[in-house]
Amino acid sequence: MMETKLFEIRDSATFIPVLAIRLHSTTEQESYLLSRAGYGLYPGYQGRYVILTRIVGDWLEAHSDPNEWPKGRTLSSAHRYITDLWEELASGDVVDVEFIKGETSAPKVSERLE
Repeated sequence: MMETKLFEIRDSATFIPVLAIRLHSTTEQESYLLSRAGYGLYPGYQGRYVILTRIVGDWLEAHSDPNEWPKGRTLSSAHRYITDLWEELASGDVVDVEFIKGETSAPKVSERLE
């Protein structure tokens, strides 16, 4: 079973809703397919990958490597943070890149609360 969560990524003047999927195979067939796609041979290793995609408009670019995001730091930083802290984050959480980078003293609240 793949695990999915939605996040609100925030940065300076930035709001990006995203879908994150942690690769976590529970069957031999899923493990095989993930292995053939290049995500390692074993479920424990495959679970280290999180695929991130925007869910806005018609641009559905997705990456499993945080370093593959073009144009700046926002998605790369947020993707790395989500991957590293998957277990601690809940679906719907705000991922504030300015706070992650130490540029602000407190994380932003959800835009829905502002």
